[in-house]
Amino acid sequence: MTDLPAYLRPFVLGVLEGSDVRVDRLGEIDLYRPPGTARGGAILFVHGGPGPANLEVMPRDWPVYKGYATAAARRGLVSAVVDHSLIHGLDRLVTAADEVEAAVGVLRSDPRVDPDRVGLWFFSGAGLLAGEWLDSRPDWLRFVALTYPLLATPPGVDDLVTAAEVIGKHKDLPVLLTRAGLEREELAGPVAEFVSAGGAALDIIDVPKGHHGFDMLDHTEESRAAVTKALDWAIAHLGEEPGDDTKLLVPPPTKKKTTSTRRTTSAAKAAVAVKTPPAPAEPATQPAPVVTTPVPPAPVTPAPVTPAPVAAQAPLADLGFATVAAVTADTPAARVIAREHAAYAAHDLEAFLAMYSPTARILRADGSELKGRRFLREFYRPRFDAGECKTEVVQRLSLGEWVVEHVVSYEDGGSAPQLALYRVVDGLITDVEFRV
Repeated sequence: MTDLPAYLRPFVLGVLEGSDVRVDRLGEIDLYRPPGTARGGAILFVHGGPGPANLEVMPRDWPVYKGYATAAARRGLVSAVVDHSLIHGLDRLVTAADEVEAAVGVLRSDPRVDPDRVGLWFFSGAGLLAGEWLDSRPDWLRFVALTYPLLATPPGVDDLVTAAEVIGKHKDLPVLLTRAGLEREELAGPVAEFVSAGGAALDIIDVPKGHHGFDMLDHTEESRAAVTKALDWAIAHLGEEPGDDTKLLVPPPTKKKTTSTRRTTSAAKAAVAVKTPPAPAEPATQPAPVVTTPVPPAPVTPAPVTPAPVAAQAPLADLGFATVAAVTADTPAARVIAREHAAYAAHDLEAFLAMYSPTARILRADGSELKGRRFLREFYRPRFDAGECKTEVVQRLSLGEWVVEHVVSYEDGGSAPQLALYRVVDGLITDVEFRV
C-alpha cells in the first residue's frame, strides 16, 4: 500500500464494489445508482485540489471517492462524483465553481433523484467552494458537509465567498465538519476560525489521530467510525419521503396525443402550456402568411390560404403568462429550451441555470454579452426576485442543435419583440443570441 500514491490507496471502509450498484458516466460526472426504482435524495461528492503534478488518475476514479459514492448508493441514495478544474490548480477556482454548479443541475435532473433533497459534500481544497452554497442556500439544499477542508484562499488566488463569514446565515441548513486532529497547520487555523464562527450551527466529527486524508491514509477504527458517522449524518438529513412526479426536473415521457409535458417545481406548477394549431397550408418551418387585401384571381395560381388562428392560451394565475403559439418540431434541443422556459416562468433560478452550460454565452440585443453561469446568475437574480419573468413565444423553428424563436418579452410595464437563437449541445444551452 505504501508504494501507491496517497490518492490511490484504498478507502477505509474497504473495496465497495459489486453488481448491486450501477455506475453511469455522463461527461465529467459519475452517477452511482442504488438497487430498485424509487426516487430519493442524492449526494454530490466534490473532490479537493490541486492534485500532484504527476497525476495519473482523475479523482472520480480514486478509491476514496468511489468508496464514498458506493457506500451512499448502498444505503439507498443516488450519489455522484464530478471531476472539476480545481484538480489542476487553485487558479481554476472560479471555473471549478461553475463546473460543480453544472454537476448539481445534472444530478437534480436525474429521474431517480428527488430534486428537493440534495446534499453537497466537499473535501480538502473544495472547501473553498462551499462558502457560496452556505451563502445562497437554495431550497433544495438539505446539508453541506466538509471533510478536512481548506477554508482560506491562499494569496494571489481569486477569492469566493469565505465559509467562515456566512456559516450560520441560514439557521435551517445543517452543516457538518469532519476535522483531522493531525491536520496541516495552514489548514488547521482557518478551520478553527470556522468552528468559532459556526457555533451551534455546526455539527463536528473529530478524528484526533487522523491526518489530512485520513479516509485513505489511516486505516484505523477511528477513521472508519468517523466516515460511517458522517455517512449516517448525511443520510439522516435526506430522510424525507420522496416527492411525487410533479417535482421532476426532467418531465416524464410524453404520452401519445399529448401536446405538452412540463415539469413543476416545489414552488409552482408547470409554467408553459402548449396548444397545437391547425395544420397550416405551408410548411410549419415558415411563418404563417397574413392576408390583408384580396388576392387577384389567377387561372393557374390559387390564392394563399391563411391558417386558422391559434386558440387562446389558458391563464396561469400564479406565474403570469408564458405561451407557445406555434411549435414546429419536438426535438431534443426544443425540449431543453421548453424546460428553460418553464423554469423562467416559474421564477425558479436554480432550475433555469441548470439548463445552461457552465461556459454558456448570451449575446443580448443591446450588444452586451454574458459569459458563464456565474454571470448569468448575477444578471438574472434581480429579475427573478422581482417576478419579472414573462415571455410569449410566438413561433418556434427547430433544426438539429438550434432553436429559433420569435418572442415577446414583457419588462418594466412594456413589451419588446425579439428573435432568440439558442444552441443546445449535450443537453445544455451553450449559446444564445437575441436580435431586434
